[in-house]
Amino acid sequence: MDIVERLYKNFEILSSAKDKAKEIRKQAIKDLPQLCRENRTFLPKIADVLAQLLQSDDTTEIKEVHSSLTVLFKIDAKGTLYGLFSQIQSDEAEDNVIRERTIKYLAAKVKTFDKEVMNKEAEEILWTEVKKSLKDVSGEEFVQFLDILSGTQTGRTVSGHQQVLQLVQEQLDPADQLDLTDSESADKLLLCIRQAIRYVSRQTRPTQLVGYLVDAVVPRLEQLSADAQLELLKPLAEMSQYCGELEETAARCDKLYAALTDRMPLPPPVTEENGAVGDPPSLEFSHIECLMFTLHQLARRVPSWLTDDADRLKEFRLRLQYLARGTQAYIKSLREALKDADLKSEENKLRAVALKTTSNINTMIKDLFHTPPSYKSTVSLSWKPQAGSATAQQHQKVTAESPTAKPGDKRRVPITFGGQDSANKNKDGRRMYQPPSGKYSERAGGYREQGGGQRGGQRGGRGRFRGGNRY
Repeated sequence: MDIVERLYKNFEILSSAKDKAKEIRKQAIKDLPQLCRENRTFLPKIADVLAQLLQSDDTTEIKEVHSSLTVLFKIDAKGTLYGLFSQIQSDEAEDNVIRERTIKYLAAKVKTFDKEVMNKEAEEILWTEVKKSLKDVSGEEFVQFLDILSGTQTGRTVSGHQQVLQLVQEQLDPADQLDLTDSESADKLLLCIRQAIRYVSRQTRPTQLVGYLVDAVVPRLEQLSADAQLELLKPLAEMSQYCGELEETAARCDKLYAALTDRMPLPPPVTEENGAVGDPPSLEFSHIECLMFTLHQLARRVPSWLTDDADRLKEFRLRLQYLARGTQAYIKSLREALKDADLKSEENKLRAVALKTTSNINTMIKDLFHTPPSYKSTVSLSWKPQAGSATAQQHQKVTAESPTAKPGDKRRVPITFGGQDSANKNKDGRRMYQPPSGKYSERAGGYREQGGGQRGGQRGGRGRFRGGNRY
């Protein structure tokens, strides 16, 4: 403020900006942009000063600062961006209210500006400055920066989505260094994947992310809780259907196969007493659906992968046959339970999801039983709304209006079917549907989409989240 006063000594209102009288201070804030209408030389500095004033505890004063910043944007968006990012990237602004409120202002306002305000040059500056800022961010800031970029003209294009996916990829730890037993690393990974899935489509190929998840996460699934496994496996399944040309596809199929067969037991031996077999094991149908779908998508690119190893194919079919028995028995019991039932009840909604999950598995089993294995069936993932349905339209509306949950929002709990430890895993006390048999599956159902972006992760170095409140 002192610099501006020296440059504009005749602007009497500024000499009172230091006055403790709130109304005078607010008027000074309101009039600051007028200094730039004829001479924009010092506009970045004025934007910098206004950003510093965001630390005020007076909500009406903050509103005046927002209004003045918006006026500056309309005068010169480029200069305003330089001024604001000088505060965001300042070492002095680290972990303080100025940085946080400046980012929140940009997240709220950039998407409201038209092409005349945020022209091509201004957008290029914004993207460049955001990329610089992403070198050291918290989890919440990471989500906000992606929202800022998605609100630009570029951010709404295929090219913009591809750039965002690349930014997400750069935040991830190298595959050979990922430690999922470290809660901060696991939380950061979950947050990044939740953000990435928003931008994936047939035009925006998530090839690099699919390869990363198969290499870094699938072999380490047991390091995660069952809930966290589903939060990663379901986006992986979604992304796999849009994956481009993937290197080392056969080797990656091996990793998926290993994780899948860990959840597909061989038929138990017949007991000697009466020729009967023991009780069937619990089957993680949700996990199986995700892994089998992803394998189904990737293996179709290398049809010889499964047939080249006769012993593996023989064992796989034994596992598939045993899985098919459990799946078909469960499907039958679910259909009987849903017959003439109230489909709007919570219990029957869970049954319907379970039926879709097991039906998908059954469809893929039939494909894999072909000689040679076939990959022609089209499967709609069980947690995705049916195209054209009211649920799908509502899902699209919610996704468009609120792509991320707010900090503090409760995360969805995956639906659980059976399993002796399901009560322990369901910490928030939601009632879980227990299937009639109670033996074929531990979990089947939805996963937490686009969770809140509270601050989290580690600080320091390129692509690392700064410390803060963990989500």
